[in-house]
Amino acid sequence: MNRLSAHIGYLYTELPLAERPAAAARDGFTAIEHPEPWTVPAVDMRARLADLGLTFSQVTSGMGDAAKGEKGLAALMGREAEFRAGFDRALDYAHAIGCPFVHPMAGVPKGGVLDAGETYRFNLSWALNRVEGSGVRVLVEAITIPGYHMGRLSLATELQDQFHGRFDLLFDTYHAATLGEDPVLWAAQNARRIGHVHIADHPGRHEPGTGTLNFDRILSTLTAGGYAGAIGFEYVPSAATSASAAFLPGWKRLLSEKVLP
Repeated sequence: MNRLSAHIGYLYTELPLAERPAAAARDGFTAIEHPEPWTVPAVDMRARLADLGLTFSQVTSGMGDAAKGEKGLAALMGREAEFRAGFDRALDYAHAIGCPFVHPMAGVPKGGVLDAGETYRFNLSWALNRVEGSGVRVLVEAITIPGYHMGRLSLATELQDQFHGRFDLLFDTYHAATLGEDPVLWAAQNARRIGHVHIADHPGRHEPGTGTLNFDRILSTLTAGGYAGAIGFEYVPSAATSASAAFLPGWKRLLSEKVLP
């Protein structure tokens, strides 16, 4: 699909959220994403996307209480009603703007691992039933936040198999490298599992070219494995966002001439 998606929760944060899509389009991104874009009503977001020629790649079902570091609600026992309300809000928003994915973030549970696991599976099963036949898919991501319930790629793939592939994985190059995985090897073995990709270099979690990851090989490997979805950029800019995105023309050439069909 050759969609280059700016994560406007990380990029263009010097601007109000409503102004970030235009900034992303000016710099050459062809899609955007944000975990909680609710301050921009769906009707307004849809109009902005249409005017700018952008698509919206993925949204979360809600992050919970940021001040408490919750990072999602799906694995938090006793918060099931809040999770469902947040998921329904996200699903309605996704339908309204043509977004293909909702990511029910697992969160950082405070109770026991078994309770969190049961809660997460219960909420995930509910979410999968909710999206059935809707055209929207669920994403699951392994994240290296301390205490995050879905903290290993192996756990994500095992769960995906247990649910018979009813959801897709969000593959993040920075998180993979932080977890000690070789992103190229992991992509070669698991490309068919992936619904969305996040790009950040490692170490540092800055833009491509600031660390050690070989993105040429990562992209080639993903494409060889059949991946044709969006490439999302979820990195911490090492300079002003537009300056940090200077790599983008080179990526466009790579994607059009070498990697993507």
